[in-house]
Amino acid sequence: MAEIVCIGQAVIDCITRGKEEKPHKKNVYRAEKISLNTGGDALNESVILSRLGHRVKLVCGVGNDVAGNLILHEMEARGIDVSDVTQSDSLTTPIANLMVNRDGTRVSVNSEATMLTGYAPSEHAIKGAKVVSLASLFRAPLDNSDTIIRLAQAAKAQGAILCADTKMPTYRKLALDDIREILPLIDYIFPNENEGEYYTGETECMAMAEHFRSLGVKNVIIKTGEKGCTVSGGQGQFSMPAYSVDAVDSTGGGDNFVAGFISALLHGGNLRECCQYGMACAAVCVQSIGATTGVKSRESVEEFLKEKEKK
Repeated sequence: MAEIVCIGQAVIDCITRGKEEKPHKKNVYRAEKISLNTGGDALNESVILSRLGHRVKLVCGVGNDVAGNLILHEMEARGIDVSDVTQSDSLTTPIANLMVNRDGTRVSVNSEATMLTGYAPSEHAIKGAKVVSLASLFRAPLDNSDTIIRLAQAAKAQGAILCADTKMPTYRKLALDDIREILPLIDYIFPNENEGEYYTGETECMAMAEHFRSLGVKNVIIKTGEKGCTVSGGQGQFSMPAYSVDAVDSTGGGDNFVAGFISALLHGGNLRECCQYGMACAAVCVQSIGATTGVKSRESVEEFLKEKEKK
């Protein structure tokens, strides 16, 4: 039985790195690299948590198409429980077009397939989990208040730790008020600074965190990319710097942070230790192209931490 259940989006990322600013020839551009990778918040978290040694279940919806079959094949090959992945002819597997600049920053293009119209995960999928991660909060299938409330209540009814990683909406839009009743059930929430500003209206990270806390969320971790994170929770308020690395692709850095945080949490880490481990996973991630390419194993993260301690 899975100890962690990750609910949210699974997509195929088409990543183009280093596209020329001017065409090589008329209507023809060159790039350093173009690759296909599995992606999506729930999928990324699942893969990294599995590599960190945890039993993980992925809960998502995909189409009965080439992209959907690829996702299922890859997840099964990595030992991730896909028994509650819904594959349907009525769905189209989302494909994200990611344009990565030479400094590692990126922009993404998403289609209406990300709406996953008609798909809603069942609360039975989380039975027995120690941690339930709402990995794509405010984006399908977690952009329906009834679905979010039902899953959150089911998670807490069985005594699970409830985590939520927020997303900016693409099509359907919810506000914090739409799920106000279950915000006190969330143990850890992980908005980045753009999402924090969008949902709270605050422009300063600690103010964002305190806004979430005022609505009942127990611990708030504002991810600030290369700057690190800002935290407000039961163990106090603090900010932590990120590890300095040569980033080539920021894709999935936030998902790796959340996965590392959850892993450290299950290993008994306190809030600071969980953030530190999350930032180590994110730092390893952004040194490779693709969201799940960098972190190979728990040993690879431990080796990174040892190297940083030497310096």
